[in-house]
Amino acid sequence: MTIRYSAPGRINLIGEHTDYNLGWSLPIALPQRTVVTFEPSDADAVEVRSDSADGSMRIPLITKPGDVTGWAAYVAGVVWALRMAGHPVPGGTMSITSEIPMGSGLSSSAALECAALGALASGLRIHRLDQARLAQRAENEYVRAPTGLLDQLSSLFGEPSTALLIDFRTLSVSPVPFDPSASGVELLLIDSRERHGHVDGEYAARRLSCERAAADVGVVSLREIQDRGVSVLDGVTDPVDARRARHVLTENQRVFDVVAALSDSDYAEAGRIFTASHASMRDDFDITTRHIDLIADAAVDAGAFGARMTGGGFGGCVIALVPADRVSTVGDAVRAAVRAAGYDEPMITETYAAAGAGVL
Repeated sequence: MTIRYSAPGRINLIGEHTDYNLGWSLPIALPQRTVVTFEPSDADAVEVRSDSADGSMRIPLITKPGDVTGWAAYVAGVVWALRMAGHPVPGGTMSITSEIPMGSGLSSSAALECAALGALASGLRIHRLDQARLAQRAENEYVRAPTGLLDQLSSLFGEPSTALLIDFRTLSVSPVPFDPSASGVELLLIDSRERHGHVDGEYAARRLSCERAAADVGVVSLREIQDRGVSVLDGVTDPVDARRARHVLTENQRVFDVVAALSDSDYAEAGRIFTASHASMRDDFDITTRHIDLIADAAVDAGAFGARMTGGGFGGCVIALVPADRVSTVGDAVRAAVRAAGYDEPMITETYAAAGAGVL
């Protein structure tokens, strides 16, 4: 029996690097998806092929961390995580197609993990939250990328015209209506085509910085001091750690502020908060680049309500809330600014909140 399963990428509207600090985020699932086609068999391995790579990779069902590297490690990690959790894993052949560009900050890795997991675990009753944990374990312990649960929860819980308010301490996911088009506003996705990676140490360094800041003020996670104000960070020894912790505390508040703005369909206010978030990522968390800053600034200067980088940082994508009658103007201005600076021309599309992972 052929199994086809797909999972979407994601955009994080607000709440960057808050997940592993047990804070809050507000992502949406994207219309772009990764599709896995799986033919189970009695084989002792999964033979996997991707439209983005030459040849195929053989993943033994008894694989362990370190055995497989590159793009296939995400599939191997899922095989390993399922087996470690005591679930039966069939062998067979798997083919992968994806509309999500790798390294774009749209979570192509989590989409691949969730799609592969859905196909391999077809017929098993695994709750979506447990699926997210399994996919995260695959990425953390097999691929060795220290990511939080944001990407997997977004891919699995996504709904059309809906953002997801995620509380990472309780792992609750609450729907928040998000349909800017109904208010004459479009969400622009601007792919800078500047690629990034999480395993190069920068993501891990930010996580360790936040952990040190929390330890300096006597708590396990920054979530515990959310209601005490940024002045509590005076007790943080390293000024860089203090700045990074300040981003987390203020970013959590911006999540709530955007949710409030969306409840009033106030996209101008939501955009203003987007821009404040970008400044915090640039100045306090130090994860943007000149290229990304240029795109965000050009979009706002041309009439966007607001713009911010989305994703882990060091490249990837910018999102902007733009009045529908300014979409062309903003797009032209961003392209012109990027060309003048000598960067590759960005890919600009209008996007929206779409459905989460599921069987095709």
